[in-house]
Amino acid sequence: MPDLSDPLNRRSAQIAPAETPGLRGLLTVVVAVVMVAGLYLGRSMLIPITLAVLLSFLLAPLVNLLRRVHLGRIASVLLAVLFALAVILALGGLIGTQVAGLAQEVPRYALTIQQKIDTVRQFMLSRMTKLANSLAPEPAHVDVASQTKSGGAPAAEPKPIPVEVHQPDQTAIELAQRIITPVVEPLSTTAIVLIVSIFILLQREDLRDRMIRLFGSSDLHRTTTAMNDAARRLSRYLLTQLAVNTTFGVIIGTGLAVIGIPSPVMWGVLGALLRFVPYIGAPLSALMPLALAAAVDPGWSMVLWTAALYLVVDTVLGQVVEPQLYGHSTGLSPFAVVLAATFWTWLWGPIGLILSTPLTLCLVVLGRHVARLEFLDVLLGDRPALTPVESFYQRMLAGDPDEVYDHAEVLLKTLPLSSYYDDVALEGLRLAVIDTERGVLTADHLERIKLCIQSLIEDLDDHEDRQPPSGTANTAATSLSRTEPDAPGQQAADDPTPSRLELAPAWRGASPVLCITGRGLLDEAVSSMLAQLLGNQGLASRVVPHAATTRAAISTLDVSGVAMACVSCLELVGTPSHLRYLLRRLRQRLPPNVPVLVGLWPDQEEILHDDRLRAAVDADYYTSSLHEAVEVCLEVAHKAGVAAQPPSVTATVAGD
Repeated sequence: MPDLSDPLNRRSAQIAPAETPGLRGLLTVVVAVVMVAGLYLGRSMLIPITLAVLLSFLLAPLVNLLRRVHLGRIASVLLAVLFALAVILALGGLIGTQVAGLAQEVPRYALTIQQKIDTVRQFMLSRMTKLANSLAPEPAHVDVASQTKSGGAPAAEPKPIPVEVHQPDQTAIELAQRIITPVVEPLSTTAIVLIVSIFILLQREDLRDRMIRLFGSSDLHRTTTAMNDAARRLSRYLLTQLAVNTTFGVIIGTGLAVIGIPSPVMWGVLGALLRFVPYIGAPLSALMPLALAAAVDPGWSMVLWTAALYLVVDTVLGQVVEPQLYGHSTGLSPFAVVLAATFWTWLWGPIGLILSTPLTLCLVVLGRHVARLEFLDVLLGDRPALTPVESFYQRMLAGDPDEVYDHAEVLLKTLPLSSYYDDVALEGLRLAVIDTERGVLTADHLERIKLCIQSLIEDLDDHEDRQPPSGTANTAATSLSRTEPDAPGQQAADDPTPSRLELAPAWRGASPVLCITGRGLLDEAVSSMLAQLLGNQGLASRVVPHAATTRAAISTLDVSGVAMACVSCLELVGTPSHLRYLLRRLRQRLPPNVPVLVGLWPDQEEILHDDRLRAAVDADYYTSSLHEAVEVCLEVAHKAGVAAQPPSVTATVAGD
């Protein structure tokens, strides 16, 4: 009979080859191409509608506030839209007035900039002249008297006849068209946006019901949840972004006024508007004030102060304020923001750059609630693509101990060591066992995993098994596979280590606990984890490999000073007869009255509570987590310590 513990002797599972892309995949690609083409060709109509929808999200809280003061729906909507129109016109008039004032000072600013350019040019020219003179060779002496004079002077060449090209005079219609066209287009777009916003705000409930009927009448709960999630995220994002950008504009305008930059109000307004553009909005808003600072000040101090103002304000708002305000409200990853900005700018131009984040946010919400669009959430969302268990196993497969340790350090900031072992490491090792049963892991993979897990255990040897101070905000544990209220990891986080009396003489040896490895492929790693956790609690132990407990080697097993034995079984293959025979051999070898604990690790609770298994194995204790195994060992050591105390001490402890 072949040895099932050897992965090379196991029957390899038949793995189906990769499927050939079918008609459904081709149809998906065609639909995506058609949608992108439609977005591009219909941009002149879709851009105003999209702006109207976003404006309605911004004005919805104001409309609700006006309706709470007993204004009608129509009056509330009209007042909100008029307020938005007044703000737009006020900003436009302010910018126009400031630009007109700056235009009068342009000649003086141009002269200042030209003087600075001439100064820099003269400085560079002098430096280059000195460098050229130092590198040029000495000129050779020329005998002027020996040179012969040439003949008469050459005849003067005829001058070319100048040619001038004149454009024909424009007619009145052409001149009017040239002036009016750039003005009419933005005005018409603004009118369409305002009108569509009015109808959206007036018929919000009706439009919502129609969308539900069109896309999700078969599952009202999921559709309603998706729409509420999208509306909540969009409203919060837009309002928060508006507040942050307004703060940015106010601080910039005030700072520029203190520095002495002309028209500081205009630059503050432009800074607030341009900051809606992701990443490059703030740098773009700083270009003109920097150029104006160079034109106003003959020196360079004003330029430096202006650059420092923009750099400090944008850094504080972007790196400190926005993360605190947004948190996870948007749900977009930084890669998604950059990718969306590139895509929508290519599709819709500058307006697409401004609308990129809200539109991508809608796509991510769809991906979270529609199964076929889940790839959008995976690619663009900010949620981890892999669970902690999957990340652990992937790093194990990659064979990089440093990445495994880095991943563990992140989780151990919010988890005790026993919870990390129970909820992450053991679950990841079970994935390795499952892949081995499927025949997809080779011997090299298994050896790589064993080396990585052993290296991880050694790196975590000085880590205490206790709840970290930041454990109250346990964000890592929420994404673990175990979320039951009485899960071992949560019990370790809440229950302190029980107080213990002085250890009994039987527990004072060099290794009173034997951590015996089962015959599974990765049971030795689990025994090493248990030994480390026991040592963390003050109980010495040693790991015994499975080869030392076979029939041929059990007689040579050193059991001197052993007070308890713990058998680790990460997997049970077939019937547990091998486990029953292992415990029988141990009891024959161990001293009398030494308890035996059997640990049947994750996903084996149904086996743990099987009465037939208990009767067949006949162990003293059964556990399903490392934390529980440590607690049992501490309890047994505690009872032994109480029994070893004199009667007077025992009575005192009982009285306390």
